[in-house]
Amino acid sequence: MPDTASSTTPPHLLLAALGGTIASTANHSGGVAPALSGAEIAAAAGLGRIWPDLQADFTQVSQVSSANVTLDMLFDVVELARTTEAHGIVLTQGTDTLEESAFGLWLLNDSGTHIAATGAMRNPTLPGADGPANVRAAALTALSPLVRNLPASLVFDDEVHDPRFVRKSHVSSTAAFSSGPVLGAIGWLSEDALRLPHAPAPTAPSPFAGLPRPDSLAKVALAEVGMGEPEETLAGILESGFAGAVISGVGGGHVPEHLVPAATRLGEAMPVVLASRTGSGASLRSTYGYLGGEIGLLESGLIPAGLLDARKARIVLTLALSFGLDPAEAFAHFG
Repeated sequence: MPDTASSTTPPHLLLAALGGTIASTANHSGGVAPALSGAEIAAAAGLGRIWPDLQADFTQVSQVSSANVTLDMLFDVVELARTTEAHGIVLTQGTDTLEESAFGLWLLNDSGTHIAATGAMRNPTLPGADGPANVRAAALTALSPLVRNLPASLVFDDEVHDPRFVRKSHVSSTAAFSSGPVLGAIGWLSEDALRLPHAPAPTAPSPFAGLPRPDSLAKVALAEVGMGEPEETLAGILESGFAGAVISGVGGGHVPEHLVPAATRLGEAMPVVLASRTGSGASLRSTYGYLGGEIGLLESGLIPAGLLDARKARIVLTLALSFGLDPAEAFAHFG
């Protein structure tokens, strides 16, 4: 029998469901939409064959598609984690924003109960639906003592990923998630056991751990810069009442020189984080000194995203502004 958080008491799992492909069935549209409950999702995973004495609880946090998952829902999941007696939690949702949810939980979950986030690429009406296997792997991860010191993980296709680096890298493959090209998965599932040879070293607590839930969430814009990007892309943010912005720049975090005045004005009006659109590596700080390079942009007051891609940087900036923290200090944790 697999190791669990306790060898003397029956394993206790909480499955929190948000909807997504893993919960989708056919409807009148000719397509599929979220409808199945967490209990129905878990039933297909055969968890009782791993732990005959498993105690499983189910909470339907929401029933939505990936694009409709919100930070507020993640706060609800963290509140569940703070109050549950379960040894581990599996969160099921749609895959399109799964990387963001896993990272949000990594930042917010201070409960000491691990949350393994998962989903499916093939809905239950299709041959080879992957949801049951992913839930099984996520349950094995969440209940393992190996993850006791990790707030969250993303578990998919029998791989375990660090939420800070994972991203969805394919539209339809069942191996849709990657933490490459540098890091890779931190572990995997084999023969109903978790192997975690690349677990991250202990780090400083998240700057948001232990803070009370904010009354409201700040609005933060995300703008990706491409070849010939018009100035109106950034000017529109300045005129739309945002509290902050993330610029997803080319390469190491660069913008065309004609955008420098607009980026500078934006940084004078609100906190602006400079990230790289590549999605891997770290944004540069001191290499390129040409107009539009990162040296000048950072000197003008923009904040480097460090190891975070633009989407995850947006989550950090949203939380920092919502909690009333200094954004630069929050991003120093990810330098």
